[in-house]
Amino acid sequence: MRLLLVGDIVGNPGRRAVGEMLEALRSRYDLQFVIVNGENSAGGFGITKTVAKALFDAGADVITLGNHAWAKRDSWDYIANEPRILRPANYPHGVIGRGWGVFDAADGSRVAVVNLLGRIFMNALDCPFRASDSILAELSEQPHAVVIDFHAEATSEKIALGYYLDGRTSAVIGTHTHIQTSDERVLPGGTAYLTDVGMTGVVESVLGLDPQEAIKRFLTQMPGKIKPAEGDTTLQGVIIDIDCDTRRARGIQRISVRCVDEF
Repeated sequence: MRLLLVGDIVGNPGRRAVGEMLEALRSRYDLQFVIVNGENSAGGFGITKTVAKALFDAGADVITLGNHAWAKRDSWDYIANEPRILRPANYPHGVIGRGWGVFDAADGSRVAVVNLLGRIFMNALDCPFRASDSILAELSEQPHAVVIDFHAEATSEKIALGYYLDGRTSAVIGTHTHIQTSDERVLPGGTAYLTDVGMTGVVESVLGLDPQEAIKRFLTQMPGKIKPAEGDTTLQGVIIDIDCDTRRARGIQRISVRCVDEF
């Protein structure tokens, strides 16, 4: 099985890139399953019902979130009731929504997707390491693949979780920093790993946001309006080949595709 995880979608430009390119990517790479991180997809912060439906219509099978999961309060009921949207699983017990699920891929295989949030330089949530242990113990039905979207800031925390879950999951992929790293590899136990998959948004930007507004905040240390940048976009992601018999990764490939590129 081959799946794609798309890096953090930032605002309307990022959504437009997904809408324009995802179908072609599915065909080009023969993808059976697509996960997209949508926690910045609505105006740069959070997600809405309308935005989520657009991402599903574009070809996403599952949407993962992160530290901005609750930025749009009017989306909370939708997050609570849409099983294809995952918020971090290590929120405390009783928080609405789901942190993981098992889904059908196009080839008939079953894919478990888990969303976790880091704790270093982030909000203090439950331990993502122990949360992953609990989730893996709950997977009574054996899926053909287990993929972790680890939304975290610190590279040390990300790679530590990768080694912690090596051999127990098919992939541990980092999101959140919006900067694609070049350390993709299959760990010794068979788990595909990448520290950060990058973002899907405007190329000439500060993490997908308007550069001048970001610079102003750094210069003045005053809060101000932050909005997505405008311009040419790129879709960044990672493609993972998984052996459905062993749940181990056979290969991992970063992609970074400009919206003007031809397929």
